[in-house]
Amino acid sequence: MTQAATPTADTVRRLVRSLLPDGGRPRITPATTPVAEGGEHLTWFVGAHHVLRLAPDREASRRQWRELRLRDLVRPHIGVAVPVSIAHGEWASGLTYTLDTLIAGGSVEPRDVSALGEADLAGLLTGLREVPGREAEALGVPRATPRPLEALRVAAERAADQLAAADEFDPARLHQLTAPAVVQLAPQPGTAFLVHHDLKGEHLVVSGDGRVRGVLDWTDAVVGDPTEDIAGLALAVGAPAAVRAATLAGYGARPCLRGLWLARCDTLTRLAGRLHHHDDSPLPLLRAQLRRAWEAILLERVTEFRDGTDEPL
Repeated sequence: MTQAATPTADTVRRLVRSLLPDGGRPRITPATTPVAEGGEHLTWFVGAHHVLRLAPDREASRRQWRELRLRDLVRPHIGVAVPVSIAHGEWASGLTYTLDTLIAGGSVEPRDVSALGEADLAGLLTGLREVPGREAEALGVPRATPRPLEALRVAAERAADQLAAADEFDPARLHQLTAPAVVQLAPQPGTAFLVHHDLKGEHLVVSGDGRVRGVLDWTDAVVGDPTEDIAGLALAVGAPAAVRAATLAGYGARPCLRGLWLARCDTLTRLAGRLHHHDDSPLPLLRAQLRRAWEAILLERVTEFRDGTDEPL
């Protein structure tokens, strides 16, 4: 990947002035919740109604162009808003930008999702299954192999021991994920769908009444394991709400529990990595995600599986 470029304030000001129909002199404020914490995009609020996103390198530019087309593909299916680009192009040679509409609401992080919001999430999960996978792949969306839960469990066990030493987690809680359960929770053949693959809190726009109004940042989308989005929801809104939404979307016990354990393993390895300086995510956020993903749900206490079925006995 080429070295990331950083635009100056003057660069952004000139670009906005050329894009807005009034000749543009809105006040530009850096986003308080970046589109991507790892610096994949450089993002500014533009006035009260738009967001400017600049790709810092050619790989991010390629993904941004793909995202613009993918948003048009998913919009009719998912039942919640997706940003609309009112202008796009290059802000520097080979580096792209998009000026998007701002979806009213805020990040789900400080908010609770209501029962109607869970229904919104169910509509999102249902709609993603309806997006034609071949059309998504034709846009350049990659196909992803499901992650092996056993390898995640082994890594999570090491992380849990490290977190226990730091008084952050009781490793006995991970013993619920037994080796036989890992086998039972393997992804089933023929279940690859379009997956947002990054449904963290800052990408879910929620209104004051707890409704989910929009989904941001489709640059990580893949055609693959839909339980990854259930896992993302467990981190963002908590395990019970995520499982209720997935159940409303028609997912059975097996994919719900697989998504839950993907999230739980991820929270352990990421928090341990942060404590050992291998992850730069905010520590309070990682602790909150761990707490949400490890919330108890009734499903994991009562579920057994028949061979070859998703349904609990």
